[in-house]
Amino acid sequence: MELRVLRYFLAVAQEESVSRAAELLHITQPTLSRQLMDLEEELGKKLFLRGGRRMTLTEEGVFLRKRAQEILSLVDRTTEEFHAEEEDVSGDVRIGGGETRGMGFIAGAVRKLRVSHPHVYYHLFSGNAADVMERLDNGLVDFGVFIEPADLSRYEYIRLPVMDRWGVLMRGDSPLAAKDALRPEDVTGLPLLCSRQSLVANEISGWLGESFDRLNIVATYNLLYNASLLVEQGVGYALCLDGIIRCGEGPLCFRPLEPGLEVGIAVAWKKYQAFSRAAEKFLDVLQTEMTDFVNRTRGGSAGRFLR
Repeated sequence: MELRVLRYFLAVAQEESVSRAAELLHITQPTLSRQLMDLEEELGKKLFLRGGRRMTLTEEGVFLRKRAQEILSLVDRTTEEFHAEEEDVSGDVRIGGGETRGMGFIAGAVRKLRVSHPHVYYHLFSGNAADVMERLDNGLVDFGVFIEPADLSRYEYIRLPVMDRWGVLMRGDSPLAAKDALRPEDVTGLPLLCSRQSLVANEISGWLGESFDRLNIVATYNLLYNASLLVEQGVGYALCLDGIIRCGEGPLCFRPLEPGLEVGIAVAWKKYQAFSRAAEKFLDVLQTEMTDFVNRTRGGSAGRFLR
C-alpha cells in the first residue's frame, strides 16, 4: 500500500467524485480509477459505493479513511521534523486533552515558548481520555492532558500543580442557584447531564455514597460547551468541572459540590518517547513553569509532582 495511493483515496472520499478528485490531484480520471480498483483488489474489500454522480464510502472505506488520515498525518509530521532548521528550534507540538482548567497552565508554557522560539507551532485536539490515549499511543499527539483518576501506568507523566473542582452548571434562575454549594441530597433528584467517561461515574458515586445508576441522567456529553446549551434551554443540570464555561453576567452559574470534590490534572507522554526538538523544548518549559509556580506558592515541593 503506497502513501501516494492513500492520498488519492482520501481525495476521492472528500470530493465524492473521481472526476473532481482527479482534477484536484492533477492526474487523469482513468489513472485515478485504476489506482482505486487496485487498492480495493489489494485489500480484498469494496471501499466505495458507486451510484449516479456520487461515490460514498462503505463501512470498510470509512475505516480506511480514519487509518489513512492517521498514517499520512504521522508521515507529514516526521517529514516536518527532518526539515526543521538546525539553527533554531522549530516545528510542531501536538497536544490532546479534555476540557480542564489545567489547559490554562499549558497555555502559559506556550506563551513563554513563543517568545523565545516563534517558529514552534501548536496543534490542539480536544477529546475525552480514551480519544486522547488512542492518539497518544498512535503517535498523533506528543502530549496528553488527563483529568485524574486516569490509568497512566503506560506513560511518563507530570502532575500539574493545580486542581479541578467538580460541581453543577445550572441556570441562574434555578432555586438551587441561591445555594453556595450542593450536597448529595440536592443532586440526587435532578435531571442531569453527565460526562460519558466511566471514571467520572466512580468519582461521583463515591461522593454521593450510592450508585451512579440511580441518578436521573437525561443526557450525556463528551465536551461541555454543547451540554451547556442544553442547560441554558432548561433541559437539565450538568455535572462538570469548574472554569470551563465562563459564568458571570450570562444565564448560567456554577455551584461546587459539598463536601468538595477535587481532581488532579496530569500531562503524559509515551515512555521512551523520541521527542522532536520542538516537543522537547516545550516539555522543558512546562516543567520549569511548574517548578517556578510550586516554589512561589508551596515552598518548593515540586518534586512530588514528577512521576
